[in-house]
Parts: sequence; structure tokens; C-alpha cells
Amino acid sequence: MSQIVFDGMSLITPEAVAAELRPQLTVDAAFAPETARAQLALVLQLAEQRFLSGQNLEEATQRINDDLHQIRSQVSPQVWESFVPVVQNHGVTEFLLQDPFTRWSFEKPRGYSGDAQLLDFIYRHSSAQDAIAAASPLGQTLYEITSASQSSAAVRERRDLLTTYVDEVAATHGKDAEILTIAAGHLREADRSIALQSGDLARWVALDQDPLSVGSMVRDFAGTSITPIDGSVSVLLTDTYQLGQFDFVYAAGLYDYLPRKVAVRLTKKCMQMLKPKGMFLFANFAAGIPDDGFMETFMNWSLLLRTEAEMWDIVNASVDRNTVDAQVYYGDNRNIVYATIRKNG
Repeated sequence: MSQIVFDGMSLITPEAVAAELRPQLTVDAAFAPETARAQLALVLQLAEQRFLSGQNLEEATQRINDDLHQIRSQVSPQVWESFVPVVQNHGVTEFLLQDPFTRWSFEKPRGYSGDAQLLDFIYRHSSAQDAIAAASPLGQTLYEITSASQSSAAVRERRDLLTTYVDEVAATHGKDAEILTIAAGHLREADRSIALQSGDLARWVALDQDPLSVGSMVRDFAGTSITPIDGSVSVLLTDTYQLGQFDFVYAAGLYDYLPRKVAVRLTKKCMQMLKPKGMFLFANFAAGIPDDGFMETFMNWSLLLRTEAEMWDIVNASVDRNTVDAQVYYGDNRNIVYATIRKNG
């Protein structure tokens, strides 16, 4: 498969994510490093025994998920960073990587985290069915478990929420409605959009820098109002695309990887691209999600988790609150936090 390298053009570099992540993880360490390391060794040993037995796999998966979350929350960021390769090199990882969803995330066939095909595993989309069918019986069972996790449920809820917003914009603005999606992936929220199916959108621009994702959208949405564009965040910030203005602009998964400085720049840019009374939405996985340790170890998937206060910080640094109507709120299981900013007038 093609490898997408997130270099300086994308603004989403591994170094940038790591630099932002370290201070974010700062906690009052409850465990001394040697105590935590001993606890981790015991947790991994017990987990391997549970998977070897082949019994109660859902309980075994939930237990290792909970144990890693607890350890992560009780050690310093530097100690946790040192634990990640310990987990990844342990024998228990061989069991969990039989899950095609976990393996895809760990190996990153497209060269970066959180790609559109990974989300299709979460969505249980037909495009993932061949990989699921090719997995071992253990892997298929584990997939049923991991795709039902709280974080996976939150991503599916996010997709459906975006569909609802799109249809509400169309209902408000009629056939003049214009929408921009940034880091669109496969744009699965469009699959259930009544407005799209009814031809009630003037245009829906879907920007993504992965050519495989853009190609998928070109194929799947041919003949609709959706216009896929191969493009990056950094170029979007330069006005090169000259896309015009929109009633609704959103970036659903991108902010999980953006350092604060870039997040503020992008938010300002998106606000400039709104029509009067237009709305911008961005979303972020929330700090403290119960799947954080599992994701960062077995899935090799590190995110910039944000609190409600950090979402407000981005909003307040980006706009004059007297000129907008802004809200920050959590999804149903509080694994994803959303910010919406609507222009006045």
C-alpha cells in the first residue's frame, strides 16, 4: 500500500504530536517507577495466561484495557513512555494483534495513525470485511470486542452526529447549502445523509491529503454534490485552494493530532471561510478515556487528548467571543468532546 509521510507540509509530524503529548500527560505520579514496572509485568503475565486459556476473552480484553489505563494515569509521562515498548514486545501482544483492527492500527499500512481504513474497522464497514474474514477465529472474536469499545462507540456516534448536522444545514439553507469537510477520510457520514441523497446540497467539498481516501470518495460519490480534493492543512492555511465560503465547516478527527498552535491557526482560518451565521465544528478525543493505555500500546495509536477547558482555550484563542455563539460539549459516553462556533449576523 501507499505510504503517506506526514512531513512539514502536513503540520502533523510524529515529533509535533510527541512534543504536545508529554506535557499533556503530566500527572501526580502515584507509583514509583520500580513499583509501576513490577505491576505492569504482573498485569502482562496474567493477561497472557488469560489469552492462552482461550476462556472469557471479553473479560480478559477488558481487564488488560482497564489495567493499562490505571497504570498510565498513575505514572509520570516519561515512565509511561518507557512502558509502551515493554508492552509491545510482550507475548500478550501476539494474541491481540490477531485482531485485524488492532493490527491495522499497530502496523499503519498507510503510514500514519487514524487513517480512513482504520475508521472503517470501527464503523464495521463492508470495506473491512475481507480483512476480518481472513483473521483467525481468535482475531475475529477480538475484533467483535475491540470494535465495541467505548472509544469505537464514540467514533460511530461522531459519524452519525456529523450526518445530523449536515442534514440540519441543508434543511436551513435549502439547495444553497455549502459544506466543507477537512481531513475527510472516506466521508462515511455522507452515506446516511438524506440531504445528499435528495440532492439538497449545492456543494460539499471534502479535503484530504491521503490520495487513497480521495480516490475512494471520487468513486463512491460520483454524480453527487461532493467534490473530493487532495490537499493538506498547511496549504489550506495559505489560501491556495480559494474554496470560497461555507455554511458548515468541520474537522472531526484532525484535531486529535494538532498541537495547540496549529489548532488555533486552523480554527481562525475556518472561521474566515464561514458565511454569516455559518458554523465550524471540531472534535477531539477526551482526556481520560478508558481506552487510552490500550490504544497507545497494542494499537500504537497516540492522540492529543483534550479536556473541556483545553477545547475552550482553542476557541477563546481563535475568536472574539462577542461575535460568535460557541459551545463545548461531550458525546454520550464522554469519550469525544466537541466544540461548535457559529458566526453572529
